[in-house]
Amino acid sequence: MAHRIFFAVDVHGSTIVWRKWLSAVQFYNVNILMLCGDLTGKMLVPLIKQKDGSYLVSFFKSKYTLKTEDEYNKMMQRIENSGNYPFVATVHDIEEMKKNKEKVDSMMNKAIVDRIRQWLDMAMEKVDTKKIQLIVMPGNDDIHQIDEVIRGYGDRGVTSALEKVVDIGGIETTSFAHVNPSPWDTPRELPEEELAKRIDGLVAKLSDPKKAIFNFHCPPFKTKLDLAPKLDKTLKPVTEGGAVVFDHVGSTSVRNAIQNYQPQIGLHGHIHESGDFDKIGDTPIVNPGSEYGEGVLRGIIVEIEDKKIAKFWRVEG
Repeated sequence: MAHRIFFAVDVHGSTIVWRKWLSAVQFYNVNILMLCGDLTGKMLVPLIKQKDGSYLVSFFKSKYTLKTEDEYNKMMQRIENSGNYPFVATVHDIEEMKKNKEKVDSMMNKAIVDRIRQWLDMAMEKVDTKKIQLIVMPGNDDIHQIDEVIRGYGDRGVTSALEKVVDIGGIETTSFAHVNPSPWDTPRELPEEELAKRIDGLVAKLSDPKKAIFNFHCPPFKTKLDLAPKLDKTLKPVTEGGAVVFDHVGSTSVRNAIQNYQPQIGLHGHIHESGDFDKIGDTPIVNPGSEYGEGVLRGIIVEIEDKKIAKFWRVEG
């Protein structure tokens, strides 16, 4: 039996991109949906209620005054589709939040968990999980609290692929969310030595690594998939002659694992700017890239025939 995968990454809280991912079932005629890595957004955006009943919003370096219900609803949707988390507050609330980082962190975590739950409820309405295999996995940017939420939908047909062997289209697949250290100190980072140990432990669970799929959020080092802007000490992009300088930031451990085990394919993400294909030895590796901020869904379609990768290509829309 032939299978067709739609693989996407790095939606970072964008509801419009999540909706497009769910619609890929019909649009691309796929029977396996994979969204693997960096599901959640990064910022709370307050709609500050004014004395006259309007709301003041600062968003993307612009300020807006929302006077009508239609303006309010459109801004709420715009913020959500950008991957951020809108909330209503008073001027007093904002002053209190400035003094209380723990409260802000708690609000952010709740907003993240609530949206993941809303998304999965949406998936239950839109996708027949008796016919479609639906696989969801966190990435390095995602707080650990969402893992339990995803697992909680297991009896409703959502597969949490994290750090276990999952059959995808007849092919054993092992999945891993962690990445090598970054300047951002995200929730799931490990030194290369520890990454290598964890990866080897996961691969040991496979019957035959050469027949497997490696779904590792981090791309392998020194490939077309891991080029990101080089940053200075203030975390600003380095430029030369007016052009941004790019550097390889992927994992040597991921590269060594693919080189040593030679799986059928490597599915990766993490570096939004490096949507591309490459090869390590005989193993093709792919990263769909991400433009979640623009509401664009980028993905890789992978066709499986007789438990083998037959072909694959990039799509976006």
